[in-house]
Amino acid sequence: MKKLNLLIFLLLPLFCLAQSTLKSKVASETKALEWAEISILNKEGKIIDGTTTKEDGSFEIKLKNGFYKIQIDLLGFTNYEKEISLEKNTDLGTIILKENETKLVEVVVQSKKKTIEQKTDRLVYNLENNVTTTGGDALSAINTAPGVVVKNDVITILGKGTSRVMIDGRLIELTGEELNNFLKSISAADIKNIEIISNPPAKYEADGTGGLINIIMKKGVRDSWKNSTTVSYDQNKYGIYTLRDNFFYNKNKFRLSASVNGKTGYMNIDEISKVYFEDGISNMSATTKMKNENLSGKFALDYDFSEKTTAGFQFINDRNNPDFQSDIVIDRYDTENQLKNYTINKSYADRASGSLTYNAHLITKLDSLNRKLSFDVDYFNYNSKFDREFIANDYLADGTFVTVNQSGQNISNQDIHNWSFKADMEHPFEVLNLSYGAKMSFTNSVSDVLYYNTISGTPELDPLQSNRFNYTENNQAFYVNGDKKINEKWNFQVGLRLENTQTKGFSETLNQETVNNYLKLFPTVFASYKKNDNNTFTLNYGKRINRPRFDLLNPFRIYISSNSYSEGNPFLQPSFSDNFEFGYSYKEILRTTVFVNSITNGYGVLFTSNPATNTQIVTRDNYFKSLNYGVGESYSATFTDWWTSENSLYFLGAKTEFIKEINATPSNSLEVDFSTNNTFVLGKNSKLQIDFSYTPPYESGLYKIGYTSSFDIGFKQDLFNKTVQIAFLANDIFNTSYLKDFTSVVNGVKQVYSQNNSNRFVRLSVVYNFGNKKINVKERNFGNQEERKRAN
Repeated sequence: MKKLNLLIFLLLPLFCLAQSTLKSKVASETKALEWAEISILNKEGKIIDGTTTKEDGSFEIKLKNGFYKIQIDLLGFTNYEKEISLEKNTDLGTIILKENETKLVEVVVQSKKKTIEQKTDRLVYNLENNVTTTGGDALSAINTAPGVVVKNDVITILGKGTSRVMIDGRLIELTGEELNNFLKSISAADIKNIEIISNPPAKYEADGTGGLINIIMKKGVRDSWKNSTTVSYDQNKYGIYTLRDNFFYNKNKFRLSASVNGKTGYMNIDEISKVYFEDGISNMSATTKMKNENLSGKFALDYDFSEKTTAGFQFINDRNNPDFQSDIVIDRYDTENQLKNYTINKSYADRASGSLTYNAHLITKLDSLNRKLSFDVDYFNYNSKFDREFIANDYLADGTFVTVNQSGQNISNQDIHNWSFKADMEHPFEVLNLSYGAKMSFTNSVSDVLYYNTISGTPELDPLQSNRFNYTENNQAFYVNGDKKINEKWNFQVGLRLENTQTKGFSETLNQETVNNYLKLFPTVFASYKKNDNNTFTLNYGKRINRPRFDLLNPFRIYISSNSYSEGNPFLQPSFSDNFEFGYSYKEILRTTVFVNSITNGYGVLFTSNPATNTQIVTRDNYFKSLNYGVGESYSATFTDWWTSENSLYFLGAKTEFIKEINATPSNSLEVDFSTNNTFVLGKNSKLQIDFSYTPPYESGLYKIGYTSSFDIGFKQDLFNKTVQIAFLANDIFNTSYLKDFTSVVNGVKQVYSQNNSNRFVRLSVVYNFGNKKINVKERNFGNQEERKRAN
């Protein structure tokens, strides 16, 4: 009974609290100002409510009686702040905002907030001071954020690894080029700020090694709609066409968004692999023509039942058909480097994959103290089909046909289903702001792998190389998080996430069951100290888990030849990391980051070999632990009125130990990452972008990695009052950003691998925007985001 009473106390609204109405009008010296953002902050400086002004400049907000600070923001005007004591209905009269603009050779630079703001658990990057984002998109905005780089279709927080991207707290379930194209459909003018979360708090999933980048969209716009249509063409060795349309509608109690994306074309992939056996070198070169065909769509609808309660629904459908045709040549040399024989492997793969995602949610504000309760129900389905036919013929050095090395057909199907249920509570108290929640997730994955030997001309099923793998994973999680602003200088945040996981994998062919149950705690601690306006210090710690993707657990093999194949590992275990980070910001222009990450039970790709049979094997295993450390410097510079620059220099090191006998020796060296992004304003509607990045060769654990660099030039022209945008991009002009000289030595055999995925290309894009350009679309975070990521 006591527990029931406590639950009722936490969840029922407190209707007895006294409320009053605050209203006013906002205007310039000549006219009323529409769309001004009104923010209400409590005495601790946290935003607890907000709205925007109507067409006549008026606004009205109901608040519990008490002390508040009101902030008014509007692009092109000086910020307005005022402390108020609300004890009864109050009319502030007409508030006059002063214009704040400087004309620079037909370019208007409008200044509002500080460009960089250091919070307790994240860095907030405000776009309004940076002319480089004017007329740009979300991807270009991310690439200008401090300590963030976009390299080889990968978004990275330096020193943290590959990072995930969220919009208003909802994880985007896309990667690589697809993610980049999605981000380019979002106008930078609709972004309020970008949060760089290098060490996520307990509220977020504990899975993953890299940090999070959260794009916060502008809110509060009523009675508006917008449509954006983008057409682009990429030219590498082949061509790729893209058509994208995004529609947003917000009126009265309804908020609706819909999008459709289509892409078709081809890309070229070149791979080189050299294996140094005792009796000579085996040199593989592969050229693949891959179809880039995608069709995806999204629909989202939210409805406000009242001022306190909102319900919504989201649906995403994604379909891919990445068929490919590969020509592979394996040359074998003797110890005198003379060609002995070679194998030609021709293969064609019919591939298809798709996913369906459903989300239903309910959000209710319990009282004027801003206590808020939300519920989510999610369903996710992912399926893929892979049918690859290949034939490998052996030839003597003079071209004489010898025999069929291997001829086969690989057929594999994967079907993943996931249900998740999530509840979150925001519960502010006088002493601290408390939040807590729980999540349950149920996943079932079934993989069928069939291998047919076709060397005789008639397909014959090989049961020893076929398999059906069943995998289930259930997860129950609970988190609690509290933050407290001690005074104007000190801020603390502490969180704890508990995750209980049960997994079971069963291989029918091997008649082998793998069970893994574990209960883990994931604490997070954050502290920040603002000495003065010029100096800010932060310190944080967080524990994370990195679970393997589902497909890596399936022990099927993909053959290149009878002496070369790749396979999964059903015994792969999650790895864990402890992350410490210290930060210092000087005038929010020069930023220093020092970090240490400790990884235990780390897993990764192993390029192994069997010298006795000259067989090359690519597999995955938990084989290392490592201590990673580094220091990074980021510098934001404005050299002239028409030249702005974001620069970063990171020095990274590691100490790696192998926890499994793999007959190899770890080695590490200093890794250096340098990047500079420069924007030149050519006129009122024209911008030139010149970017450069460079990473010299370095050693990391089992591998040595060759240098990478990229030199990019972009140009954008706005037409018809930014209704139409024409953009041109020359990416990786010197073709040096691909993976090269990826080297390892296992079992005394050296292997060197390089891969180029058409990073050098030119792109022409045309964007047409119409409707009301001020949008308000509330994105909802899918509760099964972690499982969807691992299935991708």
